[in-house]
Amino acid sequence: MKQSPGRTSNLVNDQTIHDELRPVVENIERVIVGKRSTIVKLLCAMLAHGHVLLDDVPGVGKTTLAKALAATLDLRYARIQFTPDLLPTDVTGVSIFDPARQSFIFQKGPIFTNLLLADELNRTSPRTQSALLEVMEERQVTVDGLAHPLPPPFMVIATENPIEYEGTFPLPESQLDRFLFRLNLGYPSVEEETQMLERVTHTHPLGTIHSVLSHNRLTALMNLVPNIYIAPSIRQYIAQLAVKTREHPRIYLGMSPRAAISLQRAAQAWSFIHGREFVIPDDVRYLFGDIVAHRIILKGGNRRQQTHVIDELVHDILEQVPIPDRERRDR
Repeated sequence: MKQSPGRTSNLVNDQTIHDELRPVVENIERVIVGKRSTIVKLLCAMLAHGHVLLDDVPGVGKTTLAKALAATLDLRYARIQFTPDLLPTDVTGVSIFDPARQSFIFQKGPIFTNLLLADELNRTSPRTQSALLEVMEERQVTVDGLAHPLPPPFMVIATENPIEYEGTFPLPESQLDRFLFRLNLGYPSVEEETQMLERVTHTHPLGTIHSVLSHNRLTALMNLVPNIYIAPSIRQYIAQLAVKTREHPRIYLGMSPRAAISLQRAAQAWSFIHGREFVIPDDVRYLFGDIVAHRIILKGGNRRQQTHVIDELVHDILEQVPIPDRERRDR
């Protein structure tokens, strides 16, 4: 996507990252080389109680990234390989009759974890995909009329291959709208791939990853994020961006109110990561594309075939909506 004015000012570096979060990023970078921006956005999603869709070709490190994040943050990790024959109960769990107790006992599924890797989510049926809808939004699973809350924190990292379409079930809009970001790692440069090859010569660095931030401390930091101040002018800016996506003559479906709320939460988390107590317009502008691109449907076209067009429209919308005065705090 084209860089918009002010966007480059929020590119992450050692000097701007929160003191407690910098070791998290550096620890993951021991495994994932040259992808700091994606790593920090993944951390941003965690702090904002969001979920991430990794849309990329096989072999670029999507699973490794999820494992490294879980190990670094001392999180319980589970992985589900989604296949056409997978059932919803294989994800959420099932009630089994216990003859000794003469009652049904709920056997929890792999979704009862802190970090769930939903690998190749688009290879399973819509019925099984829908098993994630409630849990991604409400952090609970309802079985036989009983709600089973998930322990916080909870995050879904789903993967899909943008190249293969045979034998897949495209994610519906209701599912896509529950992902805070759609990200990709992309191929490494020659220098990055050389460094990666050197690191795996004798052993995989993932085996040396250790926790640098406790589970409890992560939860405490997540609870601080909603306290990041958002000026009324910033809230209005987010709303104007959302309305512009709905009114754009080339867009059939724009941002939902859920997407606007997600943008606000992500901007707060991004500001927190960078050690600020308030959101600035650049936070919103920098994250806007990753939050809105997978939610937009163009008029008279296939979303998957026109990704570059969506990127141009995102840039166009950012150019059309006036940026709030950076000096106003409206406190």
